[in-house]
Amino acid sequence: MIRYLIKNNFKLMLRNTWSIICMIIGPVLVIAVLSSAFSELMKTYEGVDEIKAGYRIEGAMAENEKVYITVRGYGEARFEEKKSVFIGYCEHVTSEEEALAFVKRIKEKHRDATHNCYGYTMKGGILCRYSDDGEPQGTAGKPILDVLQRSGVDDVCVVVTRYFGGTLLGTGGLVHAYSQGAKIALEAAGVARFESYTVFETVCSYSDHQKIAFELEKLDAIIDLTDYSDCVRVIFAVKTGFADIIERKITEISAAKSSAKRICERFDAK
Repeated sequence: MIRYLIKNNFKLMLRNTWSIICMIIGPVLVIAVLSSAFSELMKTYEGVDEIKAGYRIEGAMAENEKVYITVRGYGEARFEEKKSVFIGYCEHVTSEEEALAFVKRIKEKHRDATHNCYGYTMKGGILCRYSDDGEPQGTAGKPILDVLQRSGVDDVCVVVTRYFGGTLLGTGGLVHAYSQGAKIALEAAGVARFESYTVFETVCSYSDHQKIAFELEKLDAIIDLTDYSDCVRVIFAVKTGFADIIERKITEISAAKSSAKRICERFDAK
């Protein structure tokens, strides 16, 4: 009987000991596995965060990015709605004088039209105007301007000419028709997106120029001018988001003997 009790107690002690060991080792193993997985995840994230040439995207870069959306040029399109003919005209303009001159030109072209309604936006949406030209208030010019604003374009003027076909369209019908006229005019002109570039000038030695040229190539820089004399003078443009990066790189490569002088900003087609 005593031998039986000792044997059972010994088994129970072993079982409890293994339970204690498992309770201690188990969490340790879980933490080790999770730590390893997290480390691999961070390595993957760092790889995604890197862009070509090994540069890292900086927080300020996204804030510095600027996009300019406008039309490629002149556009014209027409359609019919219940026997009324609508003709949409679109043009790129850089001032209010240019916009009003464009409206005047279309009005002179269609002196016999029932209405020549228009809308234009420029200077980042700060300057906006529209005209219903005799249509019920808010049914023509405002819908044209709304189309421009929703599309995100800037420095654009649209005129929609109407030849009345004998059937009243009603408020909803007019809004739809003038919106459609503006939309097809925009499509005919073609919408273009331009990215902001910062233009630099740098003067460096021949040996430094090779290294700088390599960095510029990695950033897809646009080389406007390379002048070889006693030293090398380069005028180039990089996306505005990379401006601070290339400034630092040129300073580092030349050991502060050269610098990147900012000349201006411009927009180039994407």
